[in-house]
Amino acid sequence: MADTDTVQSLADLKNVVDGTVGTAGGDVKAIDPATLPEPKIDELGRAYATGKRKNSIARVWIKPGNGKITVNGRDVEVYFARPVLRLIIAQAFQVSDRVDSYDVMATVKGGGLSGQAGAVRHGITKALTYYEPILRAPLKAAGFITRDSRVVERKKYGRAKARKSFQFSKR
Repeated sequence: MADTDTVQSLADLKNVVDGTVGTAGGDVKAIDPATLPEPKIDELGRAYATGKRKNSIARVWIKPGNGKITVNGRDVEVYFARPVLRLIIAQAFQVSDRVDSYDVMATVKGGGLSGQAGAVRHGITKALTYYEPILRAPLKAAGFITRDSRVVERKKYGRAKARKSFQFSKR
């Protein structure tokens, strides 16, 4: 698929899946629903995924609902007080046009709040792809499926921090 053969929105994706229209660049292979993997849903109607970011690990369960997000037994507004962190968590739902469609229950451990928010977003993204495999393409295009592997560099001996040296003393 060339760079010009991209799907710009979910409406375009639906048209490609239906086989009714191609994109501007030319022929695009239509996604056959029969080739998509089966949804991974447990007996309670939930999809489970693990998300990771920095030193944080989030276990995430999603099920159809009205958009209630619970993190470690607390409401998302209480646990993630900063609006930026709540925005990070909601990005996967906004890209997939599923805002207020799923209830999320997450448990997260390790790291700080920023890493935990990224881990929850990664877990929500993976759980959405398990629940609705058709959403994989737009979420992958947004870059949410790939785990952000950047971690803090370790401190080395003979150094003040990872790379910072001690102040040089001439005498």
